[in-house]
Amino acid sequence: MPMPPESLITYPSPFPIKVMGTKVDGLVHAITLIAHQFDPTFDASLIELRESKGGKYLGVTITVTATSREQLDELYRTLSTHPLVKVVL
Repeated sequence: MPMPPESLITYPSPFPIKVMGTKVDGLVHAITLIAHQFDPTFDASLIELRESKGGKYLGVTITVTATSREQLDELYRTLSTHPLVKVVL
């Protein structure tokens, strides 16, 4: 049976995630709540915001402490399915 590829991430480690969503009240709060769900040590003061040129969208970069591939997969899935979120990178 072939071995799975080695992870490129050493756990635990800081892991930045960029979330794009429509610029509406509640977007950053929703992302913060989800981040805390998967990383109880999440520091919301490190959130970076970047508005789109037209001002319709907001890029939100969060940095979570990655503890496993499963945690990251579940975090991406949860963020991606949130109604205010358009893209997760």
